[in-house]
Amino acid sequence: MDIRAILMGLGFALMWSSAFTSARIIVSAAPPLTSLGLRFLISGLIGITIALILGQTWRLTRAQWRATIIFGICQNALYLGLNFVAVQTIEASLAAIIASTVPLLVGLLSWALHGERLGKVGIFGLFAGLAGVVIIMGARLQGGMDLYGVSLCAIAVFALAFATLSVRGAASGGNFMMVVGLQMIVGSVLAGIAGLATEPFVVEWSLRLVLAFLYTTFIPGLAATLVWFLLVERIGATRAATFHFLNPFFGVVIAAVLLNEALRLGDLIGVLVIMGGILAVQLSRQRRV
Repeated sequence: MDIRAILMGLGFALMWSSAFTSARIIVSAAPPLTSLGLRFLISGLIGITIALILGQTWRLTRAQWRATIIFGICQNALYLGLNFVAVQTIEASLAAIIASTVPLLVGLLSWALHGERLGKVGIFGLFAGLAGVVIIMGARLQGGMDLYGVSLCAIAVFALAFATLSVRGAASGGNFMMVVGLQMIVGSVLAGIAGLATEPFVVEWSLRLVLAFLYTTFIPGLAATLVWFLLVERIGATRAATFHFLNPFFGVVIAAVLLNEALRLGDLIGVLVIMGGILAVQLSRQRRV
């Protein structure tokens, strides 16, 4: 792994982790699902425009259309939609920590359902990650954690893990930016309809809200997706996934700096344990590959 790949991985982890902080800023002043639907619409149209400029077409493979629909529903509408609703009642750092367990859940389901061998290091990593979650939840329960918000985040994690396992190999065949743009349009339609049907359109306009919305749209929404794809092309999906072990740490630190969320000792211990678990699982899968 060269220095460029390392910088790309660090950049991706930072952008991905920061999305929970910007999302909390947005939902504190605007309806979550309607805002998310608008964000997806803008990102999707930009993604499709970029794809057309690059000479990509609407002629996707069957696997790519499947990926477009599954990711549009599971990753955008469910995963991000539920997280946007959840951060109305829970801290951004907690949402980021729960979301960071996706690699652990994918590893567990791959092991249990697809017979993917993890080895002793990988199995240890799964249990370590679970222990880290238990440590954090135990500390948060004492501080009055909102169980409804946590439940939404947990469902969101399962939705993304399902999407990840369902669309393996869908990036092949070219037209990747077209796939990214179209799956955002799918998410926009679903989140937008749900938001307009269930949420009052009340917005407290401010420069902070506008900047958070623009940041979420262009940085985690588009730039992180592009960096991730380039990183996977450069070093492979398994090695690239190793950078996910940084997400819980970055998520907690960014929320503490920008939102003044408390850094609890139990959180820090749990984050370190989860990071170690994710790294162990990914390194084990990397050796198998």
